[in-house]
Amino acid sequence: MYCKLTENGAWGYNVLKLKIEITQTALRQEKKMNLRGYLINNRLAADGAFGTYYAEKYGNDELPEAANTMHPERVLEIHTEYIKAGARYIRTNTYASNSSLLSNDEQKVRENVNAAVGIARKAIEQSGIEENIYLAGDIGPIPEMSGFSKSENESEYTRLASYMLEAGVDAVHFETFADYEELLPAIRYIRDSAEDIFISVCFSVNQYGYSAAGLSAKRLIADAAKLPVDAVGLNCGVGSGHMAQLMDGLDSFGGKFFIALPNAGYPNFTRNQMHFGGAPAYFAGKMLDIAKKGADIVGGCCGTRPETIQKVCEKLNGLPRCKKTTAAAAEPEAEQVKKRGFLYDENGELKKKKLIAVELAPPFDANDEKLLESAHSLIGAGVDVLTFPDSPSGRTRIDSVLMADKVHRETGIAVMPHICCRDKNAVAMRSLFMGSRINDIYNMLIITGDPLPSMVRETVKSVFNFDSVGLMKIAQEMNEEVFCDSPLCYGGAINQGRKNIEVELGRVKKKLAAGADFFLTQPVFSEEDVNRLRYIKEETGARILCGIMPLISRKNALFMKNEIAGVNVPDELVERYPEKGSKKEGEAVGIELAKQMIALTEDFVDGYYFSFPFNRTYLLKEILN
Repeated sequence: MYCKLTENGAWGYNVLKLKIEITQTALRQEKKMNLRGYLINNRLAADGAFGTYYAEKYGNDELPEAANTMHPERVLEIHTEYIKAGARYIRTNTYASNSSLLSNDEQKVRENVNAAVGIARKAIEQSGIEENIYLAGDIGPIPEMSGFSKSENESEYTRLASYMLEAGVDAVHFETFADYEELLPAIRYIRDSAEDIFISVCFSVNQYGYSAAGLSAKRLIADAAKLPVDAVGLNCGVGSGHMAQLMDGLDSFGGKFFIALPNAGYPNFTRNQMHFGGAPAYFAGKMLDIAKKGADIVGGCCGTRPETIQKVCEKLNGLPRCKKTTAAAAEPEAEQVKKRGFLYDENGELKKKKLIAVELAPPFDANDEKLLESAHSLIGAGVDVLTFPDSPSGRTRIDSVLMADKVHRETGIAVMPHICCRDKNAVAMRSLFMGSRINDIYNMLIITGDPLPSMVRETVKSVFNFDSVGLMKIAQEMNEEVFCDSPLCYGGAINQGRKNIEVELGRVKKKLAAGADFFLTQPVFSEEDVNRLRYIKEETGARILCGIMPLISRKNALFMKNEIAGVNVPDELVERYPEKGSKKEGEAVGIELAKQMIALTEDFVDGYYFSFPFNRTYLLKEILN
């Protein structure tokens, strides 16, 4: 490179200085071992909290990530402090650098990420430390309050990953996530774009080991380890003591490197400010335990400071390091489990018949006499399972599980409560599953659930901790860990009338992946519905019980057509009911139409799911004969 000096030599001097800096950086990069290779024989200290430490030093008036462009000297100072403390895995100040929290201007987000990476790199270069220091581009979760859709979140994470690669990081570090699903496109993008980039994914769980999505640390780590990532781990959520305990419940980390970044204990709130009181020496002692349990990268999250990391480094200094292997341990051979549930016979084998499910809607009041009469009338009618909706349309009814339990005790017929995600968080759901299980209720229909009616929303709050797929993942996990001797038999719903059938097909595939054993459909009233179901069956192989609803009058048909979402009642069907017909005439039309739908579907469905208006279960015998 040739540089011509100006009269004062300034331009030539600056270019020469740049050339030297570039050369020095290149030499350092050459000397720096690949992070994967380094971790085989070495443990790495990560930095600590940025956001809480920034607020402690400079106040809570601004988003710490905004300082990348507004106060870069502050960011540089914090990175420098952590490096002096011994940190060698440096995360960029970009946890909240996304379109939701920082700016809805993509270019400004990109500039912020570039600035953050540049500042962190400057801190590393100015340290003068010759040993390996690795720069990790930090990406945190987009908050639910953003209102972004799943696809928008996926695009955002992928876009942020591209900014990190463009800026020249050594690693991309995803942290504080409750699940990994929305990260998949970003992970694939990174791996396809830069094979040498180190990818790490860390989850946040509570002291009992569950994330905000209701998934256990064991499940999250095991599933994430199957992805094309280099490291998995835990961060935030818990203090160092609880994280050490949680690691006892984890297996071999799926052959991946493990990252542990706990909080400095638990915060106290004073005048709307968060304060952590954890002692650095105590934290460091627990991190020693965590390192002995196999953690490869250890550092801190909320409440930790440079002095905390310094104590950690002092405690870990001289700790022997066993050679790390990334080869996954052999999976133990799974034991044969006897299947329970209405799909299976007494030997645990799938029933070789068309299955019959009948829905009984729990009453709005405490009088269950009519429902019990209907249930008793079905004894000996060839019914495989009775199902009980969970307050459909957001209107209060008798609890579906308790109703199911009473009917099962009185009739001996297998029962299946519907479990909707509304109104219950992950803790309540797990309790519900275990309570059902000890009362010999093995069957569950898991659905997202209807939203609350608008007229009660001011006084009643909806809780949607997750959707049906998320709840199925919890059930799947509990089957593996809690009910492994006799797992729950659970299924989902199919809305064949959804405008975009491909979207519904995708939902069915996700539910199958989450362990769904069967599907109940919306009532079928037309050949179009039949053809849509046939398509789903052909594409997925799912076990389908076709919804059959024998409408009992013209009034009933009009109500279903105009008032119930997701149900397609054709005009020609309505016209088949006499305008002023008798009860017997209306029921006769309903029976005829039900038989017609059964004939159209019997070649591909696995059974039928009957729902009778006003619990008129006596119609079943005439339909099946």
